[in-house]
Amino acid sequence: MLADQKSSPPAVSAPERFILAMTGASGMLYAQRLLAHLLETGIELHLIISRQAALVIREELGLGLEYFQRLSAICHDVQDFSSPLASGSFHTQGMVIIPCSMNSLAAVAQGLSINLIHRAASVCLKEQRKLILVPRESPLSSIHLENMLRLSQSGAVIFPAMPAFYHHPKNLEDLVEDFIRRVLEHIGQASPAVQAYARKRRVEYGQGG
Repeated sequence: MLADQKSSPPAVSAPERFILAMTGASGMLYAQRLLAHLLETGIELHLIISRQAALVIREELGLGLEYFQRLSAICHDVQDFSSPLASGSFHTQGMVIIPCSMNSLAAVAQGLSINLIHRAASVCLKEQRKLILVPRESPLSSIHLENMLRLSQSGAVIFPAMPAFYHHPKNLEDLVEDFIRRVLEHIGQASPAVQAYARKRRVEYGQGG
């Protein structure tokens, strides 16, 4: 290299970031376990909890919002539209809404931005980033199904909270952990423990190593 030539500065890669949102549906144990696993991966995690979700968290887990504020996740107020999550220029690897209420699912499907959760999901869709919605509702009406179809056609992944039983779960924790492992594998944030579990499952079911 000639002495008077200036070398280009090294490229700076964007940090790995992921968004986890919790809305007002039953199934907060799923969200709590997914949150714990994502924190273990070391990814920069951004957390949004809706007002209704806070009520369900209190009912199902006996926890207040201060529990989540003490974690290493970056917490955002659900009505704060000045949050960087509201902008497509803030790069993330994607978002999961778990559990996803039918109200939130409908808002995202119709392109509404009533709160930061809806706006962040809309950003993921328009920027073609991974968006996973974990609805927990039964039975489903035609309107629910139409909204899910619209989201799927727009690039989102509908990942219903349907635990499996073929691995012979011994308790509720087994059911939840198996489901969350599948979500983690799908978003590409499986920890070494999750990867080892997946290999074990493939061997057990004759799918090779």
